[in-house]
Amino acid sequence: MRQWSEIPEMGRDAIGAVLVFAVGGALYLTDLGVLTRHGLDVPLLVRLGVLAALCAVMPLRRRTPLLAMFAGLVPLAVDLWLGPTVPVWVFYGDLIYATVLYASRRASRNVTKVWAAFSVLIVIVTLSLTRDVRSVSLAAIAIFAFVATPLWWANTVRTHKEIAEAERARAQALTLVGDLDRRAAIADERTTMARDLHDVIAGHLSAIAIQSEAALGVLARREADPAVLGIMRSVRTNSVSALQEMRTMIGLLRSDGEAEDEVAAPRRLAQLSILVDAARAAGVTVRVRENLGDTELPSAVDQAAYRIVQEALTNAMKHAPGQGVDIDVRVADGLLRVSVRNPTPAVALRHNENRDRHHGLINMRERAAALGGSFTAGPDSQGWAVLATLPLSAASAS
Repeated sequence: MRQWSEIPEMGRDAIGAVLVFAVGGALYLTDLGVLTRHGLDVPLLVRLGVLAALCAVMPLRRRTPLLAMFAGLVPLAVDLWLGPTVPVWVFYGDLIYATVLYASRRASRNVTKVWAAFSVLIVIVTLSLTRDVRSVSLAAIAIFAFVATPLWWANTVRTHKEIAEAERARAQALTLVGDLDRRAAIADERTTMARDLHDVIAGHLSAIAIQSEAALGVLARREADPAVLGIMRSVRTNSVSALQEMRTMIGLLRSDGEAEDEVAAPRRLAQLSILVDAARAAGVTVRVRENLGDTELPSAVDQAAYRIVQEALTNAMKHAPGQGVDIDVRVADGLLRVSVRNPTPAVALRHNENRDRHHGLINMRERAAALGGSFTAGPDSQGWAVLATLPLSAASAS
């Protein structure tokens, strides 16, 4: 059975109109609905017809409150001409309430002013026509009950809603400002770290690479000991490799992406067992094939490969739960090749399940591109495959 909150607003108003008609009909049947003796001789079917006409516009009270209020004036005028009755006036008061509450701010204020002026006019006209204090008192009581009360209550509720919305907007603005301040502080700190790395460490590494290159030239011309040449070549190669990795880290620090993981606590393929053990503990069968040999991976490549495997394994567990995952990491032809496959295709995401528009795939692709590698993800003959190729060669210093 559907909950009341799950029913559309117009449907709820329609149900309310049916209940209103039932209550009004009961009042007419018991002769409790007529306000004056003038309306006692009106046939019941006529009264029910007027009430039905008023109930017909009630489903519009939220979507088009002004239209509902103006349309309700017709059965209200007919009821007044036949002799005013409690059901029609009470339920028309609800239309006044809905108009003040749901209409625009300007329309709400105008409706309040018009009905306030109309109320005063009714009292004045009653006084001028009857010159009777009792009649004026009854008119004032009727106006207070059927017009003033809905106006006052609707304005009170509207004021509280506007205050709540203003406080909610203020809280959201403060949250946004705090988040922006935090992001700005993190960005400033990362920029400072990147500048220090560039100005100090990268400068020294570059100097070592240049000086070792010059030393190799001098030693080659003097036909130095091959062992010494080998040592200098090693110094040259290691300094160039370290400089390339340093530039990669500086680029990550200066990027706008979420690189806190790499900066704060970098993990490498040597810690791949942490991911595998966690997945297996969750009931996922993970098969790992690793063939790195004696290759010493550059730290930037090592970290990027670990993060790609982590993201791909997480996606496989999320979108193909309970299915096995095959991880293959190997070095061949100067490239680190990473492959993560699961035997069933990944489930297509709906927009409400993936509001960040495949942010994980974008991160993996950017990690590979930052190192000059390639990245693909999609279905293949075995299911869903994530493939990344990362070059191991370091760019020469310039």
